[in-house]
Amino acid sequence: MFKRRLGRSNLKVSAMGLGCWAMGGPWDWLEPDGSKEPEGWGQVDDAESIRAIHYAIEAGVNFFDTAANYGCGRSERVLGQAVAGRRDKVILATKFGYVVDEEKRTVSDTDNIIPRIRQECEDSLRRLKTDYIDLYQFHKRDYDPGKAAEVRDVLERLVEEGKIRWYGWSTDNPAGVQVFAQGAHCTAIQHNLVMEMVVYDVHRMLAVCEQHDQASINRSPLSGGMMTGKLNRDSTFPADDLRHNQEDYLRTEKAMQRFQRIEAVRQFFAEAGETRTLAQIALAWIWTRSERTIPIPGFKTVAQVKENVQAMEFGLLSEAQMKKIDEIYARASYIVA
Repeated sequence: MFKRRLGRSNLKVSAMGLGCWAMGGPWDWLEPDGSKEPEGWGQVDDAESIRAIHYAIEAGVNFFDTAANYGCGRSERVLGQAVAGRRDKVILATKFGYVVDEEKRTVSDTDNIIPRIRQECEDSLRRLKTDYIDLYQFHKRDYDPGKAAEVRDVLERLVEEGKIRWYGWSTDNPAGVQVFAQGAHCTAIQHNLVMEMVVYDVHRMLAVCEQHDQASINRSPLSGGMMTGKLNRDSTFPADDLRHNQEDYLRTEKAMQRFQRIEAVRQFFAEAGETRTLAQIALAWIWTRSERTIPIPGFKTVAQVKENVQAMEFGLLSEAQMKKIDEIYARASYIVA
């Protein structure tokens, strides 16, 4: 199994983890005015989710990323059920920072972060049915870096108490990383990283991870399905899928350009005799970009997990392939880290 070190920790994880957002099923974001917006990925079958996790573990995947708000606790509960009896074989990562109402299936924002951390940790431990969390991540991406030291210090105390082993932050703000990384047990930054991103964005977060010996955990590496080549201008989604409100975007000129470039990547690899799928190419691009990267594609079926796991068997891309992708996306080439 293709493995990588999780930042400055002593943990070895599979180079690809599973992102467990979708398996939380439907849930809503609750606005201050009482209005709701869907934040789930539609209906999901818990039995299929568990089968997918078991398949992944048997295939060598040991890193699973979830959050308290995914399905308002459902994702954590299903993950805990799936790894029962296998806890010593997996690295569990979850997140905190929002108000989760498990009964009403709503999640809302709060500024009252510090006093809530300990109870949120206990709630996640309960749902995951475990005595400790391997990686506990702050979920508020835009939190003020000037206040982040207080959050970091609470997490250090949780490490001392054995509640968590390591911690990190899900953010695209390098200034926040600078603060968190001063903590001895900060080991990972979860941030956006997709094959079609501009070079500046790629360099910015990967450079700060390198500087502070942090793992680069990559959320939405397939851009909500966009990078798989399975979406088009006619794609539709159920009302309880967060992509339902983005359907109009798929008809825009910008989306058409994205589709064209994704197809150009597919054609280039096909003409060279490569049998990788677009999803596998997108994951390989992330691995090739930096030895710190650990993409966590989401899933709803065993078939999706199988395809993504197979990407690890193909391995990295060549320098020529990386340069061609840059050419397709009309950006300057870089030296592969």
